[in-house]
Amino acid sequence: MKRVETLAAVSIAVGVAVLALKYLAYHLTGSVALLSDAIESVVNVVTAIVALIAVRFAAQPADKEHPYGHHKAEYVSAVVEGVLIVIAALAILREAWDAYQTPRLIAAPWHGLALNGIATAINAIWCAVLIRFGRARKSAALAADGYHLLTDVFTSIGVFIGIALAATTGIAILDPILAAFVALNILWAGWRMLRGSAGGLLDEALPEETLTRLRAAIAKNADGAIEAHDLRTRQAGPMTFVEFHLVVKGSMSVTEAHDICDRLERAIQAEVTDALISIHVEPDDKAKHSGIVVL
Repeated sequence: MKRVETLAAVSIAVGVAVLALKYLAYHLTGSVALLSDAIESVVNVVTAIVALIAVRFAAQPADKEHPYGHHKAEYVSAVVEGVLIVIAALAILREAWDAYQTPRLIAAPWHGLALNGIATAINAIWCAVLIRFGRARKSAALAADGYHLLTDVFTSIGVFIGIALAATTGIAILDPILAAFVALNILWAGWRMLRGSAGGLLDEALPEETLTRLRAAIAKNADGAIEAHDLRTRQAGPMTFVEFHLVVKGSMSVTEAHDICDRLERAIQAEVTDALISIHVEPDDKAKHSGIVVL
């Protein structure tokens, strides 16, 4: 978890550096499209700070008030990031509309594009690091930050191409039109981020592919039991919660049932790392004759 915090902290420094480069590019050119790119970088810095706070809070161990831990703090962080992205997009649309009404030629476009290109390269490298590590550590905050930066990279590439066209053709109106497209792209990214984070906050089940593997592991390793039913799962940051009912013969001893549960827990943890498993053992008269049949 310390490494996750370190990456979240470095994201702030990277965001500030990129913001400085992009704002300087806008200052040199007066391009509203480059301004839109700089505004998104402001959001990057703010969201990186929010992500760091969320990662540190989520790392706290479970306590009396939070017996399941603090892992969902990362989903809250991702929701905040999504909201900020939407606000930034609306601000960009306003700037684009003003520039559309009074279009102006871009000053020193190539100097501005050079600075913007350097900033884009930094973002591209860093977003790859965040996405890869966020997936590996199941960190919703880092992954959300990485995907947001990836969106920034694509919009920056689009801005680069558009500014180059505006500079070579002399069509000033291309600048605000491009800024509007950037804003719409950012809005879409914000919506996707909000949708993904809401799934975690609302205890969305694991993907069907993972559930299929879990059912197979339970069926294969529950020898001695009769059936398993009411399988329920959810994800909270790096932790995966799995619970189900296990039906055994009424005459089975507690020790025998406990041995089956231990075997099942090892099998499930082999399929899903960092799993917290709860198994409710029931006698055979509670069988539903549905769910997972023991092989």
